[in-house]
Amino acid sequence: MHHPAVTRRRCLQAWALGAGPAWAGRGAGAAAPLTIRLSHVVAEQTPKGLALQRFARNVHAAGGGRIRVEIYADSRLYGDASEMQALQLGAVDMLAPSLSKFGPIGCPEFELFDLPFLFSQREQVHRITQGSVGRALLATLARQGLVGLGYLDNGFKHMSANRPLLAPEYFAGLRMRIQSSRVIAQQMRALGAEPVVLDFGETRRALALGVVDGTENPASNFWTQHMHEAQQDLSLTTHGWLGYAVVTHQRLWQHLQAPDRRLIEDALTEALAWGNTIAEQENRSALAAVQASGMTRVHAMDEAQRQGLRQAVQPAWDGLRTRIGPEWMARMRAALD
Repeated sequence: MHHPAVTRRRCLQAWALGAGPAWAGRGAGAAAPLTIRLSHVVAEQTPKGLALQRFARNVHAAGGGRIRVEIYADSRLYGDASEMQALQLGAVDMLAPSLSKFGPIGCPEFELFDLPFLFSQREQVHRITQGSVGRALLATLARQGLVGLGYLDNGFKHMSANRPLLAPEYFAGLRMRIQSSRVIAQQMRALGAEPVVLDFGETRRALALGVVDGTENPASNFWTQHMHEAQQDLSLTTHGWLGYAVVTHQRLWQHLQAPDRRLIEDALTEALAWGNTIAEQENRSALAAVQASGMTRVHAMDEAQRQGLRQAVQPAWDGLRTRIGPEWMARMRAALD
């Protein structure tokens, strides 16, 4: 059996040698079946995994089987480090990456979603993702040749390690796994920890081997990736939000006929709305499962402790303001007020 990283590398090599996308041979008016390959990095039994499965079923039903969405979950096709390149090359047709992924490819405005303690409840997130600011952010993806089709919730992130993380001093000396995000890296450094960028699919093993000491995740990711087996403490910091955007490449989108674009948009809109309704329950169920496992201690935070963390991570806000200017931050704030 090949290592997943080898498989992903060979897939990209195959594309470079001329193995094009499944839809490339379709003429504008062709009625041949269309296969759309959708890759993501989390488990199937997560809010994102479940919503994307529903999207695939919706497309199949609406198109009478003429359009098929093939889903590759849990980093089986591409991981964090390679999925955006794969989409831009055309080696995969759709992704549902975390919003942090867009900063490193030239859309730093999306780093707004990484700001710690920006949101205090889901309804605030939806004011952004379902409003004019969210639409404007998706529009910025065009400069990278991408089409943003919609947002999907996961939920609030919590800190884990082999000690409680209820105050800044508890982070001192820890190596904390993060996804690639300058905001999140600054957040960890401000807390006194060392940020370590790792693929999501490698996190569980890295925690078990002591390569990193802790991480941040919503409960659904923590549970489905079995991180509770390698982390003794989960602190309910609710310090940040993890969301996703479903994206495709302009080449595919422009290739499709207008009725097919509408069919895909409608199927996805319904699936994302459904996924956003179940996200909170999936995280509650996952947290209950973590507690029932008896392997991880779960620590609640009071408002004074949360305020201590909020004050400590202010440098992450200052750094983003310097990079993208005050306008986007002001627009985000105005939409939340």
